[in-house]
Amino acid sequence: VIPPPLIHIESYSEDSISFSLKMTTNIKVSGYVVNIYWTFDTHRQEKRTLIIEGEKSIQRVANLTAHTPYEISAWAKTELGDSPLSFVHVVTSGTRPASPSLKAKAINQTAVECSWTGPRNVVYGIFYATSFLELYRSPHNTTTTSHNITVLVQRDEQYLFLV
Repeated sequence: VIPPPLIHIESYSEDSISFSLKMTTNIKVSGYVVNIYWTFDTHRQEKRTLIIEGEKSIQRVANLTAHTPYEISAWAKTELGDSPLSFVHVVTSGTRPASPSLKAKAINQTAVECSWTGPRNVVYGIFYATSFLELYRSPHNTTTTSHNITVLVQRDEQYLFLV
């Protein structure tokens, strides 16, 4: 039986998490697959996937948000097949930034100008859809470091926007 890998949180800060991965078996490990999950504004679950080569590993994941719960899941790729999943939870330190204040204004039938307030030198995600269900499951999205963006949409539709 292939055991799940051990995930150990080495350290965390406002914008990063460092963790180690190891197996408690003599089975040869060729690498790991790691998923980092977090929830955006209770509407959208985000995920970042890391493919890691080798048997032992210490990883640092940066560009995270302060005071946000993250779930890290991992499985090992071995000579006998994939291991079961293991999970660990961690909340980054610091104070979570205030939610941006979004304004969306139709420029014409197929373009919407989105602008918002918030800190500089960060990456913003803009999510939009024609229903709450679509906004949660599979929204259109884009990213920018600016405080405004023009989004192209389908004519004769109403859209919901999040930033």
